[in-house]
Amino acid sequence: MTDPQVAIFMLALFIFVVLLGFPIAFTLMAMGVIFGYYAYFDASRMNLDGSFLDTIVAYLDNRIFDLLVNQTYSVMSSDVLTAIPLFLFMGYIVERANIVDRLFTTLQVTARNLPGSMAVAALVTCALFATATGIVGAVVTLMGLLAFPQMLKARYDVSYASGVICAGGCLGILIPPSIMLIVYSATTNVSVVKLYAAAFLPGFMLAGLYLIYVVGMAWLNPKLAPKPRDEDLPDIRGWRLYWLLLTSFVPLALLILSVLGAILFGLATPSEAAAVGSAGGIILAAAYGALTWERLKESVYLTVRTSAMVCWLFVGSWTFSSVFSYLGGEQLVKEFVISLDLTPLMFLILAQVIIFLLGWPLEWSEIIIIFVPIFLPLLIHFQIDPLFFGILIALNLQTSFLTPPMAMAAYYLKGIAPPHVQLTQIFAGTMPYLAMVLISMILLYNFPGIAMFLPEYFYGH
Repeated sequence: MTDPQVAIFMLALFIFVVLLGFPIAFTLMAMGVIFGYYAYFDASRMNLDGSFLDTIVAYLDNRIFDLLVNQTYSVMSSDVLTAIPLFLFMGYIVERANIVDRLFTTLQVTARNLPGSMAVAALVTCALFATATGIVGAVVTLMGLLAFPQMLKARYDVSYASGVICAGGCLGILIPPSIMLIVYSATTNVSVVKLYAAAFLPGFMLAGLYLIYVVGMAWLNPKLAPKPRDEDLPDIRGWRLYWLLLTSFVPLALLILSVLGAILFGLATPSEAAAVGSAGGIILAAAYGALTWERLKESVYLTVRTSAMVCWLFVGSWTFSSVFSYLGGEQLVKEFVISLDLTPLMFLILAQVIIFLLGWPLEWSEIIIIFVPIFLPLLIHFQIDPLFFGILIALNLQTSFLTPPMAMAAYYLKGIAPPHVQLTQIFAGTMPYLAMVLISMILLYNFPGIAMFLPEYFYGH
């Protein structure tokens, strides 16, 4: 086999091993070291006439080990990745500050006259909570515990209610401060500040499409979302409603605006803004009487665990990608795609279809860290802005959480749903939202200003 063929075999073997259920980060590192040892092996340095110890040392004298150490150091010292644990901590601490349940209760009463009012309140809460945390699992789980039982109690259709929670909970992967955008920035060297600016309007455009679908379906078929009875709603009226809205929405909105505003207007780096957001989250939790030692300890533990996962994924993927490129895998893929004589539109469609299909067996982190670098050299050839490409991917990756068999949002919800709720019902509820994602991608391609307007306005071309 030639080196490029070995690289393709390496990629295929990785996908096969991951489908068997092996841990992805350590699989990447193992594959990188094993194939890297082959790639960097230099037979001329072997001293077979020496002692046994000299022979062992000679066999271990391989550049792949230096590469692994250097990649580990690069990841741990990355300024961009420093923002990840800080944003994660902000999200986890806000999640435990009892703000989201108060916000949902307020919106539920405020929107009571709209078709599908509970679903509307759940979606709006998800969108706002997504701007405070980029953690999809946390949003789906929290709203599944908070809103899903109330919608079922109000006689909402199970699939209709499931789709709302799953789709709304995935908005955090797109709406800043998205962890995914930080990972994409570290992978592609695209400014995370520009990515945040570019993702803002597409994120709320997608949320708007979700709202149109939810209200439209409830209006066309009232049996999906019956009008709530008085006993289904909290008895909050008059000044108490306004006070609850003031104490639930305003503090969260101020926290979000201060963090995102500081980033977008260049007042602080993402890491500095995330640190301010983490401090703000602690202050909010203390103000609501929710800052206990157990909650603080749990938030720190979850932050460390998730951050470690992301960092080791980067170590493994950068090692894997370096070996893959050294063996000529990237060049082989590039030459093959160029030989197809595609137009930029055809390449974009092909790339997005591949990412959509990869979303079935893989999570977004593996797709961004492993497969996006393969596309990067092709972006230059087809004259596609990597910033615009990143937002298309962020929209596309919504589907990786909603599409079977690895629809993680559906599994998060199933894990905390009542026993009578079937996984097939949840899958059925998520399917219409895939169409909303496709529509948003078509709109973004035909009107790129939706993504590019804010970056160009604030930071120039």
